[in-house]
Amino acid sequence: MKLSDILASLGVIILLIAFLLNLYKKLDANSRAYTFMNFFGAALCCISSILIRFYPFIILEAVWASFALVSLFKVPRGTSSDKK
Repeated sequence: MKLSDILASLGVIILLIAFLLNLYKKLDANSRAYTFMNFFGAALCCISSILIRFYPFIILEAVWASFALVSLFKVPRGTSSDKK
């Protein structure tokens, strides 16, 4: 098995576990754990796609990982630190 196969397999497994945990209500879609699993799984799949030069999936996984990363650091509305 090549490195690209291993990375892709791990990434997909992480994404599927996150999906199944959410589907069975064990992990909320708004939780940091779910978002981190989406980021990490997509990032691994993106790296794998780069290694095999499969450009459509590079774009897909890079966008997926980027949105997950941004949402990890996003402060939810109505939770500002200045309480009045």
